[in-house]
Amino acid sequence: MKKIEAIVRHFKAEDVKEALVSAGIQGMTVSEVRGFGRQKGHKEIYRGAEYAVDFVPKVKLEVIVSDPLCETALEAITEAARTGQVGDGKIFVSEVATVVRIRTGETGEEAL
Repeated sequence: MKKIEAIVRHFKAEDVKEALVSAGIQGMTVSEVRGFGRQKGHKEIYRGAEYAVDFVPKVKLEVIVSDPLCETALEAITEAARTGQVGDGKIFVSEVATVVRIRTGETGEEAL
C-alpha cells in the first residue's frame, strides 16, 4: 500500500477530488496548509503598508491506495492539479506498513 500526499492550489482541490473519485479511489483527508517552495511568497498591501507573505496557502490531500492503483492516482492528481505555473504543488508517495479499520478491526488492504 502507498500513501499519496498532494499539496495543491486551493481552487484545484475539488478538481483533484473528482479525478480521484472517477479513477475509483475512495476516501481522502484534506487539510488547509501553508508553505513555500520555488513560488516563494508574495507581497500584499494593507492600509498603505506593504507586507511580505512568506507562506502561501495550499491544500494537502492524503489518500492511501493499493499498489496497483498508485500510478492511476498519481496521473489523476497530476492532470487535475496542473496549471503550468510555478506553485502548482508537489506529490509525495510513501510506503504504508499497515492499516487498521477501527470499527471492524480489519487490517491491510481490506481496511481501505
